Amino acid sequence: MTQRLSGKTAVITGAARGLGRASALAFAREGADLVLLDIAQDLSGVPYPLGSASQFEYTAELCRELGVSVLTQQTDVRDMREVKAAVSTAVERFGRIDVLVNNAGIAAPSGKAAHEIDEDEWELMIDVDLSGAWRTIRAVGGLMAAQRSGSIINVASTAGLVGYRHFAGYVAAKHGLVGLTKAVALDYAPSKVRVNALCPGSVRDDSQVEGRMLSEIARSLDVPVSEHEETFVQAQPMNALIEPEDIASAAVWLASDESRQVTGSVLTVDGGFTAR
Repeated sequence: MTQRLSGKTAVITGAARGLGRASALAFAREGADLVLLDIAQDLSGVPYPLGSASQFEYTAELCRELGVSVLTQQTDVRDMREVKAAVSTAVERFGRIDVLVNNAGIAAPSGKAAHEIDEDEWELMIDVDLSGAWRTIRAVGGLMAAQRSGSIINVASTAGLVGYRHFAGYVAAKHGLVGLTKAVALDYAPSKVRVNALCPGSVRDDSQVEGRMLSEIARSLDVPVSEHEETFVQAQPMNALIEPEDIASAAVWLASDESRQVTGSVLTVDGGFTAR
């Protein structure tokens, strides 16, 4: 263990499972104390189960076993009051926030042409995947600016860089998140607060982190779940899916002092998918 994040406190949203859990574990191995946020219940309008309260607590237990302090807060990123309350509790506990990983997001409702999307479906996608990130930035940005240090990592997607058929809401939200990243990076650059976007490609649903995002995207595209990995691999120039730890490692680097001159950037971890 290199302990690259020792002495830092990191807030990670969407931490119950998937990339949130992978990132939490990677940060814990590097010595960061953690503030884990997740709605930890299903959300009306999302056609698949979200991370549960038990999965959320399991993530926290795994991180505590690595010797770091962990605070969990059940938080809906659509609710500014809940986000502010969670940040306030985190500051009371740890005194400061050094890193924010905006990972909370949904992949569906999707799988429709733009004219078939209901207004409620559109608003839900934007509210979680884009506005949710803005809310957490609003809650921590002033704190980081006052301490003149911090790293904000917005987990976008290759959908923030290219289009995908029948995913207009998701693509719009993730493109917006990349744009938000660049604008906020300029806002906070004078205060030495860095803001970057991390764009994963097709990430394998690793059972250890209980991920299911790729299978849900496949379901939205009417791809049989039993065949979805092979289908997505065919689109990968490196002939392999991205592993959750690949994304978590990139997040650790962006959180660490090793990337101290990196801000307003888009780090793509997609096996060459967007290079074509």
